[in-house]
Order: sequence, then C-alpha cells, then structure tokens
Amino acid sequence: MLGPLREDSPERIGPYAIRARLGAGGMGEVFLGDPGDGGDPVAVKTVRRDVAQDPGLRHRFRREIAVARSVTSPFLAPLLDGDADSEVPWLATGYVAGPTLPAAIRRAGAMDEGEVRMLGTGLARALAAVHAAGVVHRDAKPGNVMLAEDGPRLIDFGIARDGSAAPLTTTGRMVGSPSFMSPEHVAGSGRVTFASDVFCLASVLCFAATGRDPFGDGPVAAVLYRVKYVEADLDGVPDALRAVLADCLAADPADPADRPTAAGLAERLAPGAALQWPEPVRQHIAEYGRELARVRALDGPLLPGCTPTEAATGSRTPVAQLPTRGTDFAPGLHMVQTQGPGLARPERPRRGRRALMVSLALLVIGGAATGGLLARTGRAGSARRRGPRVSHLQGRHGPVGIRPLSDRGRRREEPRISRRPRGGRRPGGPR
Repeated sequence: MLGPLREDSPERIGPYAIRARLGAGGMGEVFLGDPGDGGDPVAVKTVRRDVAQDPGLRHRFRREIAVARSVTSPFLAPLLDGDADSEVPWLATGYVAGPTLPAAIRRAGAMDEGEVRMLGTGLARALAAVHAAGVVHRDAKPGNVMLAEDGPRLIDFGIARDGSAAPLTTTGRMVGSPSFMSPEHVAGSGRVTFASDVFCLASVLCFAATGRDPFGDGPVAAVLYRVKYVEADLDGVPDALRAVLADCLAADPADPADRPTAAGLAERLAPGAALQWPEPVRQHIAEYGRELARVRALDGPLLPGCTPTEAATGSRTPVAQLPTRGTDFAPGLHMVQTQGPGLARPERPRRGRRALMVSLALLVIGGAATGGLLARTGRAGSARRRGPRVSHLQGRHGPVGIRPLSDRGRRREEPRISRRPRGGRRPGGPR
C-alpha cells in the first residue's frame, strides 16, 4: 500500500517526481514515481546515501540494471530506466498495483488447483524469459511475486546472475531466502543453475496451495537442512499438482532432466488454469488501484500525516484511529515493512510507561518478600510432609513458574525431524 513521504524523502529522482513511499529495506527505499507526461506510474528503487559510495554496491546495482534490461516478459515488472552512476543510484520499473503473494494468501487463504495453475503458468513463463536471456534469477520467493489484475508478476533482479558468470558471493556466504532456496544454494556449490530457479518456483507454488512454507519454519539452520536433505511437505497440495511439483523438487541437479525446464513447467501447468483470480483477490487488487488513483489525483506528493483518502478528500482521521499495523509494500528490495497509510505508530507518554515499570517492579519485590515469609513459616510447620523440594519463591496459589529442584538437572530432548529423507541420500549435516 502507498505510504506518505518522510521529511527527508527526495522530491525528485531522475526524471520522476516522487509521490509516495512504497517501502524500505536494509539497503534503500522504493518510491512511487510520476513521469509527469501522463504516463503510467513507476516504482523507483534507490540505495541509502551512506552505502552509495561503496564501489561494490554500485557494481551490483549496475549489473541489476543490465540484467533487467536484457529480459522482457508480460509476467515481469519491466525496467524503464536507471542510473548506477548518479549521486544516489536508482532504477525504475513498472509499478504493479496489487498485493504480494503472501499478502493475498493472508487475506484470501490458500489457492485452489486452478488458481495455482494460473499463478504457476505465469511465473514459469517469466522464468523462461529470464533463462532465455542467459540469466538465473536466484531469488524466486513469495515476496517477489506481485498479483496484478491480469496475472502474476515476478520482480527483483537484485541477486540475479548471468548463467556463465563467476559466483556472486564469497566462500561461506549464501544469497537468497532460506525457506525458498534450492539444495544447490545450501550446498554452496558455487553456481546455481536454471534448474535451481525451477526448484524455488515449485516451493512458491506449494506455499500458494497450502499457505505454508514447504520446508517448514524454525531456526535457519534447521530449514536449510530440510531443503538439502528432506522431502518437501506436499500435504494439502491438490493431487493433480503433486507429481509435477515433485518433479521440480528433485534434489539432485546433476542431470537437468531431473527437473522440468521453466518452459516445460509452464506447458504442464497451463491446462486447467483459472482465467482470473478469485473474488477476494480481485477485491484486494482493486483496493490498490483505488488508492493509486487517489494519490495521482493530488496536486503534489502524499505528505506525512495523511492517508491517500484523507489527502484526496481533505478529511482527517483522529490519530487513535489511524492504522498502526505494517502493510505490504511493493515492489523490489528485500523490504522490511514500514507503517501503512497514515501517521507512524503514536508513542505512549513516557510518564505512563515509567509508572507501569515502577508498578511492576514493586509488585515483583512485594511478591518475593511475601513468598519468602510464607516459605519460612511453611517450613516450620510442615516437616512431616514429603515431596519434591522447590525454590523459595511462592505466589498466592503455589510456585510461580519454578520447576522442582529435583527436575532441574534433566536434559530437554531435542526435537527430531520427522519427515522422510530423500531417497538415496544419507542423512547428515550440510557440507
């Protein structure tokens, strides 16, 4: 969703007047740009000034522009312009007025078979175009999928790489999103392939069909272990899709025939694909369109303290009623969510917060003192009672979160991974 600009937001980037803020990440921000000639709005991606002087970052940004220019597809957000050598490097892509895939799943729930086929066909065709240009996307994940009215869009070439080029990262470093990596990413094989993108896309489709990450969640190391050694969880995936997704999730990439090509995957998914998104998703997309229309109708940018509706109507919402939950912004970057339309989360008065902390401290001290007195009194009159000895801290209704001392030395059993190892693989940690 569209958020207001900040006081330090730029008024203009390249030829684009900046109208609203789309989101931010660790390396920069994304803004809604207006070309000023009546053309379609754009998403302008920039990097922070404090990192813009890094020659390596400028090189990566320059490569991202070159990669994006080399690829065209109706299922990709097109690159329109960019300048890696300006004071603050930037690039502009077509703005996709719609939610990310995770936002749509949260709102409308998991997709049915026809909808997953529609999603997968479009994304597979996007990857086929990327691969035809000799490029490996390397970061096909739900957060890089936007849902537009006429189909999905794959975005963000930030870590894409020419398939013939040397490895992007140094030894010991991995680039990507753990839950949606391929085994080759995890193994650190030095060069992922087109087949790696297909594996990642199949993981995205499993997420769309079930609303869950196919390799579970938890500590990063545990997720990476499952990606490399454990079969994906296909429970909840429609029966008619299981075989094709299982083919894409084949663990051994040595033989490219083990996984379909992106073009071949599109052919297998196209039959039976839905012709449009379900009604809840269409309504979600329409909200983005209405909000964009309100912002474009303004004489200037969306300023701090206003939502698009308020700016368009001249009304103001009381601060207490403004939304405070983060919303999904798009596109590009590996973004952390910013505030949704409206003011930032209002801070509670400092005095109230200090008073609360003081009250809690007094409550704890009082409880400890009372518990100690009761414990001493109880020991004097209960020598005949036997049972597990406990810590002296007591509450009105018994021990307060303290385990019997006799239990403290017991080791907690570590959870075991229960999914079936992939056939032909010997369990073990990633190498």
